[in-house]
Amino acid sequence: MSNEVFTAHRDLLVGVAYRLLGSVADAEDVVQDAWLRWSGVDQATVADPKAYLITVTTRLAIDRMRRAKARREAYVGPWLPEPISTAPDVSEQFELADSVELALLVVLETLSPLERAVFVLREAFGLPFDDIAGIIGREPAATRQLARRARDHVQQRQPRFDVDRARRREMTERFLAACGTGDLRALTELLASDVRLVSDAGGKAKAPVRVIHGVDKVSRFFAAVSTEAAVRAFLSADELPASFSIDVTDVNGGPALVARVDGRPVTVLSLVVRDGLIDTIYLLANPEKLAAMSHRVGPAASEGA
Repeated sequence: MSNEVFTAHRDLLVGVAYRLLGSVADAEDVVQDAWLRWSGVDQATVADPKAYLITVTTRLAIDRMRRAKARREAYVGPWLPEPISTAPDVSEQFELADSVELALLVVLETLSPLERAVFVLREAFGLPFDDIAGIIGREPAATRQLARRARDHVQQRQPRFDVDRARRREMTERFLAACGTGDLRALTELLASDVRLVSDAGGKAKAPVRVIHGVDKVSRFFAAVSTEAAVRAFLSADELPASFSIDVTDVNGGPALVARVDGRPVTVLSLVVRDGLIDTIYLLANPEKLAAMSHRVGPAASEGA
């Protein structure tokens, strides 16, 4: 029975942990630890298993967020959340909404662990403040204050972006076409004047280690790397692999460009579109972070815990 109860809520728990940690691997580790806590408790005394499991998972994630601070400070270049494939068979596990957008997850990284927990539980999952207060061990009034501070912070820092996904997909396809031809003028016309390119390779792949600012520098970067020779160099290969491909697919609830070698993702480009122009480009190339896109997140129910 304990296996069945936990399995019934496992996808929800992964969704909570991923939004709190921005890492599939860390989320699965936290959920596994939650299973160990669940298997060791007298479950007959648990009045609401779902609430209990969310509480345990959140508290474990908060502890992990606090420990991750030093690791993030030593990271090579910008740190971005791990992308997740949101094809239908995977998206169900995250009960997807706009709360897994990369642009939002990047902003959530700037919150304190408690602020992030309150924001996610309230905004993404709609939990009552009294329940959240019990989860984080604070009074309801203090919890509401944390929520207000987190919400204000997110509103100030989150880029305003076009929510029309058909429009975003069109812009992503136009960006791919312009890169494919190395057309500097076409690229420039797609970019906002203050566009930013934020790359995350973690020192494990080739990508800029500093944020690139401005339409001229960003357009020239992509025009330069779109040639066949540049792609070979980017992939550290003598020649293009026969299976190399780039296509538009759903990543974190929105369209993104995914480059693959032998079916394995090697680069993800996610575009933030604002007022019809590309405002921010997130480039993810750390192979450890891209690994989660290659398989269904989480063990099968029979392996579960």
